[in-house]
Amino acid sequence: MTDPTARNRLDEEASPYLRQHADNPVNWQPWDEAALEAARERDVPLFLSVGYSACHWCHVMEEESFEDDAVAEVLNDSFVPVKVDREERPDLDRVYQTVCQLVSGRGGWPLSVWLTPEGEPFYVGTYFPREGRRGMPGFLDVCRNVADSWADPEQRAEMENRAEQWTAAVTDELEETGSADEPAGVETADGADATPDGTDPGTPPGDELLDDATTAAVRSADPEHGGFGHGGPKFPQPERIDLLLRSSARSGREEPLDAALRALDAMANGGLYDHVGGGFHRYCTDREWVVPHFEKMLYDNAELPRVYLDAYRLTGRTRYAVVAQETLAFVSRELTHPDGGFYATLDADSGEGEGAYYVWTPDAVREAVDDDLTADLLCDRYGVSRSGNFEGGRSVLTVSTDVETLAAEYDLDEDEVRGRLTDGRLDMLEARSERERPPRDEKVLPGWNGLMISAFAAGGWALGEGLATHATDALSFVREHLWDGERLSRRYIDGDVKGQGYLEDYAFLARGAFDTYGLTGDVTHLSFALDLARVIREAFYDADAGTVYATPADGEELVARPQEPTDQSTPSSLGVATSLLLDLHGFAPDEGFEDVAADVLATYDSRVRASPLEHATLAMTAAKRARGPLELTLAADELPAEWRDTVGGRYLPGAVVAPRPADEAGLDGWLGELGLSEAPPVWANRGARDGEPTAYVCENYTCSPPNHELRAALEWASEREE
Repeated sequence: MTDPTARNRLDEEASPYLRQHADNPVNWQPWDEAALEAARERDVPLFLSVGYSACHWCHVMEEESFEDDAVAEVLNDSFVPVKVDREERPDLDRVYQTVCQLVSGRGGWPLSVWLTPEGEPFYVGTYFPREGRRGMPGFLDVCRNVADSWADPEQRAEMENRAEQWTAAVTDELEETGSADEPAGVETADGADATPDGTDPGTPPGDELLDDATTAAVRSADPEHGGFGHGGPKFPQPERIDLLLRSSARSGREEPLDAALRALDAMANGGLYDHVGGGFHRYCTDREWVVPHFEKMLYDNAELPRVYLDAYRLTGRTRYAVVAQETLAFVSRELTHPDGGFYATLDADSGEGEGAYYVWTPDAVREAVDDDLTADLLCDRYGVSRSGNFEGGRSVLTVSTDVETLAAEYDLDEDEVRGRLTDGRLDMLEARSERERPPRDEKVLPGWNGLMISAFAAGGWALGEGLATHATDALSFVREHLWDGERLSRRYIDGDVKGQGYLEDYAFLARGAFDTYGLTGDVTHLSFALDLARVIREAFYDADAGTVYATPADGEELVARPQEPTDQSTPSSLGVATSLLLDLHGFAPDEGFEDVAADVLATYDSRVRASPLEHATLAMTAAKRARGPLELTLAADELPAEWRDTVGGRYLPGAVVAPRPADEAGLDGWLGELGLSEAPPVWANRGARDGEPTAYVCENYTCSPPNHELRAALEWASEREE
């Protein structure tokens, strides 16, 4: 039998990240049974390296170590080296990142893990330089030491014992759910469903979770520079901002709103935001939001426009709408497949190194803009100086001078300044397009696409119905290429489909489909959301454990089966799934969706109460179940323009928008499409009245009378809430 580890097998893979390593002298293997069996046959450890194509330090470690013949010799002789694209295998990444965090208190990419042939970890880290420096061990020395220790029976026994301990720890961390103080599904005296803590649904018992989470979020906010944390690096935290906006709108308190807006302003004004092309980089390396890590991830550019649009609706500040609009335009221009799906990432590096595509000098600005006055305004506005704020005297663009000051200094009208800045940025964008572009990872992932679909649906309400096309095209793409009618695949790239879908794929995509149904009134999107929710219930929910796992029950068995209750760089897939199931219960009350959601919330009750900020999505979901969602049933064959303006311009966090046909004959057709025998509660007896579009608004288990004016119905609900 041919030894698969005798050569580098990554040339057989479609992942851009894996293919980046196909020419390394290291005999890289994909994570598959052949590689695992080879480790068992050779009785050598696995060296697992996890990264992704846009990761700057992954590139650095490749150049320093994986292209080095001496390193390759040790890896090939003493290990089975395995490369994993974390975007293709989030389950593996989740398991071994958790080990890294438990052992070292930190994580990240590249992730470097040494495993027994059975996949149990015994040594872990992230980036290692080839030679030791600044207290960091050198990668070659680590590999030699691990190999020597494995060859020594006594030391190997210690390593295997450590592997058992670490595996037990990660299993406890990922599979433990905690327990609720009281069971879900209790009935109140009048037969209505009780909330998880047994209180009457007419009161909002979930609010204390939001209050506690809000207090923690405000405490963690940086009052000087915005965002969260009092040092660098600074990451966008859209779920925390969502929480703060909701809390302020509910309570009327200024402190949460101030913290949210400081974060939004800091990100939009600093280097995290691409002031020329729109869109957001991954994070900033400093507290002041000046120098970013330049990769652009689809999920950041999905979640951030959503909270900027929420802030626009809540405050009326057009700057937030502009940031969202420019970000969606960036995604449309640079991260969209010709047939509609959304690509995964843009690299941090291009030909001249990290960030070279995005940074400027005064001379480069003047070359791009054929007008000295406009060039001077741009340099002053965005802090482009001879000394620069980045390597080599170059500048990352940041908003450094406000328009009013520029107008006064240059003796110009403010509108002229704004016009020149807009025209100048377009010239800079055109000039930048001539630079060597960062590579693009053209994987299409259903979960990340779902987040982006939701963002375009939100944009369709607030910025114009035309944006709905991006949402519907992406849904069509994913359904055609990644959905076989029963299950989702994990990724599509250039015709190649691979892997099983994870909970994030089903939850995020179902949320995107549901949001698109609300915007378009197309029942096929609702039907797709229900199909995906049924797979969540059937393949991911474990009634005995009272949770929804991140991997399906029939998926590959790893050393632990992960859950995702906390928000990370993407929202908690468990929280999104639970929230979605609650929303879909009103459309399919006999499917058991609410029972699954209630079970999860009961299971996680004590953990969420103990640390609500870390479980912000679950905390917001618990509050929604306690209060009941805001439901807008819109009975109309075509929504009036003023209704669209009302929904698009009003802050309605977590609202269930439920359009339906005006009459019962039309509704019967929808019920047939959905396979329902009778109208679900959200539509039942809520048709159009007097031949005119009719709105029904329900909140906190109380519904408005039928109303031909949506604004009036919403005002009625607000008055009842007060």
